[in-house]
Amino acid sequence: MSIDQASWEAAVRHLYEDAYPYDATGPRCHEDWVLDVLSLMARAVPDPRDWSGLDGAAQDPERDGFPTYPFAAHPPEYVAARLKEIDRASAENLLLALTDDSCTLSNLSRFTESEEELRAMACTILARYGDGARYHTNVSRPGHVRGTLDFRTRNWGYSPLSVYTEDYGLIVVSDTEVGMFWNFSDY
Repeated sequence: MSIDQASWEAAVRHLYEDAYPYDATGPRCHEDWVLDVLSLMARAVPDPRDWSGLDGAAQDPERDGFPTYPFAAHPPEYVAARLKEIDRASAENLLLALTDDSCTLSNLSRFTESEEELRAMACTILARYGDGARYHTNVSRPGHVRGTLDFRTRNWGYSPLSVYTEDYGLIVVSDTEVGMFWNFSDY
């Protein structure tokens, strides 16, 4: 699936504009891609294609002197230990679950589009990173098969990486880019 800037940006905006998102892509510069994730969290790298993401905290006064906000500053080992690899189908579902609080597919009911149309937007987002991309998350919704998430289960958890009470996200790693799609909530 080939995508262009306009379709990718439109999918990101439409799916996450009502969330408190951090959606960004940076270059893959390190064998240990977690170092690239830390650069994204610190907003220290530009999008290699100059495509626009979303940053709900961009204008937040809390960011003054704290460039990673709302992410907490952690060493690479801390972040790596909290991320688990998942399959592509789980990554697609997770992108849809990140559209609002609670990290659940019931979030899709707020959209006027059908689930198939929304799923096509998630596929557009993932297509940027190619077929060889790998997917990682801090969400734990274990499926019956290792490396899958089950969004039908009520039992779930996550390993927070931010200053908020809840944060959940997806990291997409290709040979050349690292994408980060995150949502935050504070109850």
